[in-house]
Amino acid sequence: MDGRDKPDHDEVAVPDNLTTIGFDADDTLWQNEQFFRLTEDRFVALLGEHGEAAEISGKLLEAEKRNLAFYGFGIKGFTLSMIETALEITRGQVPPAVIGEILAAGREMLTHPVETLPHAQDTLAALAGRYRLVLITKGDLFDQERKLAQSGLGDFFDAVEIVSDKSAATYEKLFARHGDGPGRALMVGNSLKSDIVPALAVGAWAAHVPHELTWALEHAEEPAGEARFRKLADLGGLVDLVREIG
Repeated sequence: MDGRDKPDHDEVAVPDNLTTIGFDADDTLWQNEQFFRLTEDRFVALLGEHGEAAEISGKLLEAEKRNLAFYGFGIKGFTLSMIETALEITRGQVPPAVIGEILAAGREMLTHPVETLPHAQDTLAALAGRYRLVLITKGDLFDQERKLAQSGLGDFFDAVEIVSDKSAATYEKLFARHGDGPGRALMVGNSLKSDIVPALAVGAWAAHVPHELTWALEHAEEPAGEARFRKLADLGGLVDLVREIG
């Protein structure tokens, strides 16, 4: 965090019971799902003569779910799942040119410029130096490191954790490693399944910041009855929420 201006001490009051804030990355700090949707549309169009759009998208989602245990989360696994789906839909007769198009689409996703979401930088700037900020994200290591570097947000974080998946055990371990345990931590993210529910399960606070696009495999029921659960319209409300928790 060297070289960054620290916020004024009266900008954010530090609550006694909160010392650490974890942030999801994709679709919380920067755009992500929209690029998967655009690539999926391109993929469906490539295979349009072999089936209806809904059928092709359904087969792709099945392949993604099936392959999570092998490839994990991220663009590379998505690309391999597209190739597998193309082979399935065409019964092994997919033209080499289509495979080439799929690979090209995957490479384009891996080089797409990072688009930060509204209020991300201002919110991190207001909280940095007052709390331990930890980026907790899942996905491909190289791609997540690339996006963090290009986002210009990296210096705000005291620690960065790129994990294979997010579970209650993940948050318990990371908030103990980088803070004072889950009970004095807040997790911020767009995914109820990955960012909110497992953090609440170990006693952390959790702030849901919904994104207009959410991957089907990240859906979960909103834990509205949980005392430590909050929902924000966008990151612009996070500083006030931190004050409320305090």
